[in-house]
Amino acid sequence: MWQRIQTVYLLLAFILTVVCLCFPLGYFEPAAMGGNTVMYNLWNVMPDGTRDFGAVWPLFVLLLITCPLNLWAIISFKNRKFQVRLCTICVFLIFLWVCYGIGVVRGQNLGFESKFHPYYFNDLLPVLAFVFYMLARRGIIKDEKLVRSMDHIR
Repeated sequence: MWQRIQTVYLLLAFILTVVCLCFPLGYFEPAAMGGNTVMYNLWNVMPDGTRDFGAVWPLFVLLLITCPLNLWAIISFKNRKFQVRLCTICVFLIFLWVCYGIGVVRGQNLGFESKFHPYYFNDLLPVLAFVFYMLARRGIIKDEKLVRSMDHIR
């Protein structure tokens, strides 16, 4: 199982997704005086310390769904077709996370009349996970083609 490079790619994508769940994504700096609002995947921490679940909780849900699917893909290494489907679903979920995240940032930027300052490393973690999912998917497809070509030789 671990000798296949796509399993390592899936594990790296899982680690990046979990790290992204834990760290803040950025903060909103208001145009007028006031404190910064810190944006996490699950909530926004307002300047007074309260948590606003508002529009950001779907980011958390998308990443939370991706984690068990990724682990399921790692475990199902014997069924390569199913593993490719799981990788495709994870790629789609990460793509939705990026699109929704951009929408939330733009929407909150317009709503609060503030400027969003991203934590660049934390915001790139899902993009890196997306790349690792694509690499894993490509490796699984290559393995499936190799197995099928060996069946034709017999």
